[in-house]
Amino acid sequence: MKITILTLFPEMFDGFLTNSIIKRAIGKKVVEVNIVNIRDYTLDKYGRVDTPPVGGGAGLIMKCQPIVDALKANASEGARKILLSPRGKQFTQEFAVKFAKLDEIVLVCGHYEGVDERVNNYIDETISIGDYVLTGGEIGAMAIADSIIRLQDGAITDVSLNEESFNDNLLEYPQYTEPKDFDGHKVPDILYTGNHTAIEKYRRKESLKITREYRPDLYAKHELTKQDKKLVQELDQNDDNPKWLEDALNKGKKFTK
Repeated sequence: MKITILTLFPEMFDGFLTNSIIKRAIGKKVVEVNIVNIRDYTLDKYGRVDTPPVGGGAGLIMKCQPIVDALKANASEGARKILLSPRGKQFTQEFAVKFAKLDEIVLVCGHYEGVDERVNNYIDETISIGDYVLTGGEIGAMAIADSIIRLQDGAITDVSLNEESFNDNLLEYPQYTEPKDFDGHKVPDILYTGNHTAIEKYRRKESLKITREYRPDLYAKHELTKQDKKLVQELDQNDDNPKWLEDALNKGKKFTK
C-alpha cells in the first residue's frame, strides 16, 4: 500500500516514520509512505502558500494552487484523495478497515484558518478525527495513517489484531483566496462587494447549509436564531438569490467586475 501525505510541515513526520510499528512496516515494505511538502509547488513569486481570506476575516487561508498542483503531481489516477477537515465524517475503525484495503491514499493536511474552498473539487472525501481544534491536519494524518498501516498484512501479528476490541454547533462557512477564477471555479461575487453585513449573512447561511448537509448531528444541537430561521427557509425554498443578496450585489457591482 502507498500512503502520501501533503503537508506544510514535513519535519513533523520524522519521528512518526522512524519509530515502532510504522518503521518496521516500512522496512518490511509492507507500506510505502511519502511525505510531500506543499510549499514546493507554489507558483507565488514570494513562495507564499497562504493569504488573507477574500471578503475579510481572521487569520490566513491556504491557497488552492499549491495544494492542487501537489495533488496532481503525487496522486495516481486511482488514489483515494482525502482532506483532513472538521466538515468530514468522523474517522472510526470502520474507515480504517475500508482505507486499509485500498492500494493508495493521499492525505491533505490543512493548516492556519483553513483551505480555499475550491480544493474540495479535487479531493474524494473529507475526514475529521473529532470535534476539537488542532493547529493543523498533521496529527490527524498521523492518526489515520497509523490506524491503516497497522492493519496491513505483516505490520503486526494476526493475534494482536484478533484481540482488539465545535463553536455554536455549526461548521465554518466556505473560505476563498485569489485568484477569483481558478480552473473555472469562482469566488462568489458577494465576497467582493465590501458589504460586510451582507457578507456575514451570506456566510451564516452557508454555515447552516453545510452543517445541515455534512453534520446533521451538530445541526440538531444548534439553536436557531430568528435570522437563522429565515435563512433556513430560503434554503428550503432553494432561494439562491434572495432580495437582500441581490441588493448587496447591485450596490457592489463595481467591486465584482
